[in-house]
Amino acid sequence: MPTHQLVSWNVNGLRAVHKKGFMDWFRKTDPHALCLQETKASPDQLDPELVSPSDYFACFSAAARRGYSGTAIYTRIKPRRVIEGMGIDRFDEEGRLTAVDLGSYWLYSVYFPNGKASKDRLQYKMDFYEAFQNHVREKTAQGQTVIVCGDVNTAHREIDLARPKENESVSGFLPIERAWIDRFLESGFVDSFRLLHPDEVQYSWWDYKTRARERNIGWRIDYFLVSANAADRIVSASILREVTGSDHCPVALEFRVE
Repeated sequence: MPTHQLVSWNVNGLRAVHKKGFMDWFRKTDPHALCLQETKASPDQLDPELVSPSDYFACFSAAARRGYSGTAIYTRIKPRRVIEGMGIDRFDEEGRLTAVDLGSYWLYSVYFPNGKASKDRLQYKMDFYEAFQNHVREKTAQGQTVIVCGDVNTAHREIDLARPKENESVSGFLPIERAWIDRFLESGFVDSFRLLHPDEVQYSWWDYKTRARERNIGWRIDYFLVSANAADRIVSASILREVTGSDHCPVALEFRVE
């Protein structure tokens, strides 16, 4: 049974990471699909090699506000269908979701909202969580295989961040946010990294301002969440900590394709 190598990365600005050797890394990594979050650009703002890289189909969902949010997927397989957003204006105007039907599975690149700015943004985040769960439930209820990747902006368990006690009242580790991940997994998904590495301490995001990456004071907030009907097809799940250029590092999934 063949496998697909899938990679997800919050690049914190696609134009910025492009100047730091992104295309060299992309070509060397050579994934079947690459999902990006926080692209902060519309296709018309990007270098042509980012818009139409050879051997890949490129799909973008840009925010109405220029230089903000945004998601993308590069895939070697021509998608049967592409989705930009959930059909809900208040979420779709921020370009937080791109999805492709690759035949044997749906692949979602999602940049979930950050709730730290205000109570309103925390509520927006929680509303997005619920809307997204309802959205993918329609596909899993039909028996379709769904792979969700991206920046979930919440660490699930204490093992998933360096300083859990200090962050219990901070958005990104609030009980209500963590409880949503519980519900999402219980609805029929597995956290691929934690499935294969139940006790391993690794992070995918570090605060730039405090130079936290140098001290490895981080959070694991980037995930590959795989529908339970395909959990036995997960070959490997990894965090590519050595890749720099953003405050996040990429995460990867190797997946058997039927």
